[in-house]
Amino acid sequence: MGVGGGFFVADSGHREEYEEGRVTSFVVIACIVAAMGGLLFGYDIGISGGVTSMEEFLTRFFPDMLRQMQNETGRETEYCKYDNELLTLFTSSLYLAALFASFLASSITRLFGRKVSMTIGGLAFLSGALLNGFAISLEMLIIGRLLLGVGVGFVNQAVPLYLSEMAPAKIRGALNMAFQLAITMGILAANIVNYITPNLKNGVGWRLSLGLAAVPASILLVGSFFLPETPNSILERGNKEEAKRMLQKIRGTMEVEHEFMDICAACESAKSVQHPWTNIAQTKYRPQLVFCTFIPFFQQLTGINVIMFYAPVLFRTIGFGKDASLISAVITGLVNVVSTLVSIYSVDKFGRRGLFLAGGIQMIVTQVAVGSIIGWKFGVNGEGSLSPVDTQILLALICLYVAGFAWSWGPLGWLVPSEICPLEIRSAGQSLNVSVNMFFTFLIGQFFVTMLCHMKFGLFYFFAVLVLIMTIFIHFLLPETKGVPIEEMARVWKDHSFWGKYARVVDGGDNDDGDDVYVFSVKA
Repeated sequence: MGVGGGFFVADSGHREEYEEGRVTSFVVIACIVAAMGGLLFGYDIGISGGVTSMEEFLTRFFPDMLRQMQNETGRETEYCKYDNELLTLFTSSLYLAALFASFLASSITRLFGRKVSMTIGGLAFLSGALLNGFAISLEMLIIGRLLLGVGVGFVNQAVPLYLSEMAPAKIRGALNMAFQLAITMGILAANIVNYITPNLKNGVGWRLSLGLAAVPASILLVGSFFLPETPNSILERGNKEEAKRMLQKIRGTMEVEHEFMDICAACESAKSVQHPWTNIAQTKYRPQLVFCTFIPFFQQLTGINVIMFYAPVLFRTIGFGKDASLISAVITGLVNVVSTLVSIYSVDKFGRRGLFLAGGIQMIVTQVAVGSIIGWKFGVNGEGSLSPVDTQILLALICLYVAGFAWSWGPLGWLVPSEICPLEIRSAGQSLNVSVNMFFTFLIGQFFVTMLCHMKFGLFYFFAVLVLIMTIFIHFLLPETKGVPIEEMARVWKDHSFWGKYARVVDGGDNDDGDDVYVFSVKA
């Protein structure tokens, strides 16, 4: 049994994978179905910018915004076309709702299982999509957005945990990243819908764009009824025999004793924790607290939501025509999907740290280049135009930036926090990850257009500096977690040059195999 919430970890090293386990089609299919929850999040991220640039939508809900855009004598420049707080509230309100929903989702996920949270998330998102698609007032629109936010909060809480607990260690990274792949597929689908729907007659384009969010919600809702629960969650709720049978089923073998004993040890530690939120603040969980807070914080400050939230708006703002802006958003969405596939292929081969660092450098260079071109062409006053060559160069740079994010901070921002927490604080750690992510997504969504209006091309330099800071943070503080079984993750902190200063090794005592137990605490 672990001491003070620790783990059993062999002093001579750790198993790269549990020797009895293998990759089964059962677990792969289950993880793919669960990852479809990412479609919800991705579709909404991609659809908002296109809808808020449709004249029919603005005429019905934001007529002042439309008059402002059409007022050629006003203060608007290329940087300030869409600077309207009520309009941005439509986009960002979802993430505020997701922030609060994630706290409730943490308790439900822990007490009733990952499946229940996914079901609630799918149902809430479906309700919100239908309200938005049939909205006849701004109030109805905002209520729909809030329900979408509840769905996102529950899904983002449950799905990454589900994937990390179901997947064998040797492909945990790839299967967990299926969630991010689904997000990128949702964004791409939304960009394609945005390209088609503005041409529909009778102003139904925006309704179809918003209402189609019911499709991914329905996929998740139906799929969640057929998904198996994770062995960790089953054991956490007291059914040991069922948990072992499930582990044997998903690993495709009856010989699962080593992995099952690790899960049991983690569950025993978890049972002693009455208040996970208080527990995660303890010194021994300092690495998990730091990374579950700073990784989602930094992920949202890469500037990616500048592209994904407002792709059509941004492209039109920096000089692309209406059709060109929409097709450019489709292109960046396609780059996002392909680059995420690259990450899925490489994350369990080259590790998390290498992708973080390479992607960070790529984003820094491209953001500086984009800011420089926009500054050169539009200056401080926001007056100017782009030539066809300028447009192509700018689109290529933005695609390179999106690719850098898509094989680094995009998928790893969900993978790493979900795999580093021991069972006793896992739900709290993931809830912290989601809530920080949603809070800063809300801030970026609410204030990006205003920031662009006031900071102008300097906004891209601002994000480049932030990416530099977060790349340095990863370089010095993040240990490699590739191939480490999820219930043996304590080892990586002991071996790390910084976190190892706080780790002490306690003799295994009565432990049968004589292994030591690594416990994270401050040395006297």
